Amino acid sequence: MTKSLKQYVVDAFTDEVFSGNPAAVCVMDEWLTEKTMLDITRENNLSETAFAVKEGEGYRLRWFTPGGEIDLCGHATLACACVIMNFIEKDASEAAFDTLSGRLTVTRRGGLYEMDFPAYSLRPIPVMEEISGALGAVPSEAYMGRDMLCVFDDEEIVRALAPDMEKLKKLDGLLTQVTARGRETDCVSRSFAPKCGVAEDPVCGSGHCHIVPYWAEKLCKDEITAYQASPRGGTLYCRMEGARVKLAGKAALYSEAEIYPF
Repeated sequence: MTKSLKQYVVDAFTDEVFSGNPAAVCVMDEWLTEKTMLDITRENNLSETAFAVKEGEGYRLRWFTPGGEIDLCGHATLACACVIMNFIEKDASEAAFDTLSGRLTVTRRGGLYEMDFPAYSLRPIPVMEEISGALGAVPSEAYMGRDMLCVFDDEEIVRALAPDMEKLKKLDGLLTQVTARGRETDCVSRSFAPKCGVAEDPVCGSGHCHIVPYWAEKLCKDEITAYQASPRGGTLYCRMEGARVKLAGKAALYSEAEIYPF
């Protein structure tokens, strides 16, 4: 009989399917080869697929995009915690993960899954013509962490952006994050990741490890409610705690399936 593997797809940062950010999750007994994990990720064709293996009291967690492995992914971490707490360890209220970004924890608080992530340090960079040309609009400020963060004065500019993906690939930073002050939330944002094989990430947790520190300082407040203004949309409830960012959101199970990658 052909060997199978259980896979879940969870929509993160939403309580409704077909919104938020979908991530595939495989919780396994042992590691697959990197080629197999990348093949599964490309077959799923989602922005991220998470793979986890139980190690000691927690899990080792790795994230893959269709373009390869990455060092941090918020929505797929939330999705993985949701799967573990609802299907693997049903009495658990916390999940701990060892990752390329260190130890990450997710705690269930009512209907929210709260993640504890490192904040990225931001350094200001000039708003060069290459940035404006790639985005199709001129940001008022630009910063660099792992990703490039571009700040606009008007929420509607962020919502209307139609970047040139080939030009974005030539900019510094892994992803390009864009943000503005929000009317109904503290901020709105969008995330573009053509270098990872993803044109637009529907709701980017790691992107908010850039966005939340910026707005917390700008607005002089530690608690930030953020809305990702992608076509799917999603809401993040965020809090700065020193050099860490607490990112909380809801999750909705879309599918539970058997896959046959062997």
